[in-house]
Amino acid sequence: MRKTYQALAIAAAFAATSMAFAQDTSSTETTTTTSTTTPKRFSVVGGYAHMVPKSNPGTIAGQSADLDGNGAATLSGAWHVDDHWAVELWGTPDKFKTDVNLANGGRGSYKQQPIAVSGQYHFGQASQPIRPFVGLGYYESNIDDERFDPTVAGGNHVGMDTPKGPIATVGADFNITDRVFARADARYLKSDSEANVAGVPVGEVDLDPWVVGVGVGARF
Repeated sequence: MRKTYQALAIAAAFAATSMAFAQDTSSTETTTTTSTTTPKRFSVVGGYAHMVPKSNPGTIAGQSADLDGNGAATLSGAWHVDDHWAVELWGTPDKFKTDVNLANGGRGSYKQQPIAVSGQYHFGQASQPIRPFVGLGYYESNIDDERFDPTVAGGNHVGMDTPKGPIATVGADFNITDRVFARADARYLKSDSEANVAGVPVGEVDLDPWVVGVGVGARF
């Protein structure tokens, strides 16, 4: 069921973006029409996203692990250099909880709070109803509150180091007014985390999650 949800969620986000691309390429730009709208240089977006970790990330405490993601609130702010290019700061005021299921029946969980800086390119014109965008940047995620069954590592603490790496984004903005818009996006966070037992490294876990979300934003 989780894999089905993952596929549907990512497909929905990409479908929305594909529709936006199609609209953008099929529309004819009118150079004689001038807009009276004052360019907006800043935008903020509040939303909700679901994190979908990699299905087979590796081993934790010597056992093959399966990860199940959960949702969290998201928040971002962007400075728009011009009508197409922007710099975005994205993160979560809350934390994503990830449930861990081990091959020997052991269970656990941890929480992570990512933050990312990305450059974005927005296609089309600011006045069109749907504007797709792509982004590329760097992120780090604070992992804490690791909790595992006492039997997982003989009662020793199981921890995970800070994952960090590139982040890629694809999404679309759906203009409601010249200031207010809705957003759908999918973000891929490429990263590993070193697992440790009682502070001793025991291997790397390939997290590589997708974060699929929706939100509402405003431009200023």
